[in-house]
Amino acid sequence: MRRRYVDWLRAIAVLIMIEAHTLDAWTRPSSRTGRAFRDLTILGGFAAPLFLWLAGLALVLSAERTAEQTGDRRAAMAAVCRRGLEIFILAFLFRLQAFIVSPGSWPVMIFKVDILNIMGPAMVAAGLLWGLTGGAKKTMMVLTAAGAVTAMVTPLVRSAHWVDLLPIWVQWYLRPAADLTTFSMFPWSAFVFAGGAVGVLLVSARSEGERRLQIALALAGAILIAIGFGAARQPTIYGRGESAFWTSSPTFFAIRLGVIVCALPAAYFLNRWLARRSLELTVLERLGRSSLFVYWIHVELVYGYATWLLHRRLTLWQLALAYSVFTAAMYGAVVLKDRALAAWRARRALGRPVQSAIA
Repeated sequence: MRRRYVDWLRAIAVLIMIEAHTLDAWTRPSSRTGRAFRDLTILGGFAAPLFLWLAGLALVLSAERTAEQTGDRRAAMAAVCRRGLEIFILAFLFRLQAFIVSPGSWPVMIFKVDILNIMGPAMVAAGLLWGLTGGAKKTMMVLTAAGAVTAMVTPLVRSAHWVDLLPIWVQWYLRPAADLTTFSMFPWSAFVFAGGAVGVLLVSARSEGERRLQIALALAGAILIAIGFGAARQPTIYGRGESAFWTSSPTFFAIRLGVIVCALPAAYFLNRWLARRSLELTVLERLGRSSLFVYWIHVELVYGYATWLLHRRLTLWQLALAYSVFTAAMYGAVVLKDRALAAWRARRALGRPVQSAIA
């Protein structure tokens, strides 16, 4: 059974992602100071971890569903790992498109490490951990441990001298390298592992058991937030200069993860409340199901020549209007894409009986 509230969260991630990119590309320099811009920047920073966390959660849900249908856990593991490899390949196709569409870029930027470059390998790793462990409890513990270890060693990896001995393109995946790295495996892959752990719990829950699970997740998320803020006030356990709160600190990772975990029960109970009143959030659901499509098309539109007249020219109020119009346009693109896909499927379905009759 598809969980609509997961699609809603994916749609929220899309909305935050568009906000983050338009804020970065279109806000004029004089409006980049002050509390409002700072708070909007912090909000925009939740898009990537939410996407990665949902990718891990969806991966486990998909793997469990495939294993249940086929009775073959290794086949299910292979399927989700292939999906991770597909995402990794798409990352390079996306950068190649950006290089072609936006003249003036250097060829090396095709290999820039962005969110899809991290999501793909992390999904493969999470899929392997899921497939090679047996039992829900053990799988959940393994994925949780993988996420915790990844977050905790991030400051150590980023300052480690042995990383300098690796090929330069490998270094880009382990720690930031100026414009060549937007995301790195540490700590970002930890969100995928954490999402996978929650996915295992969701699969194990049944009917009213899911309600109790969601309450437990809300409490767990609140505890993570409290631990993160509390630890941030304590002396660091790492060496001087190894950890920075906004980038590599496990405390900030805990805060963001706690907020994301709390968002899932909030969406779940909102779904129950709306269902009792026969209401649906079809717009959010549709947008969430097309999150990769929106990601693919919107980045070049925001940063490319199509909107160059807006680049670094808008106040925050003007940005709010532009963001609303642009988001509506992205939803319109989703509707057109869905209609085109439905028409294509209908033509294929009509062609099959003809081919069978000829045969």
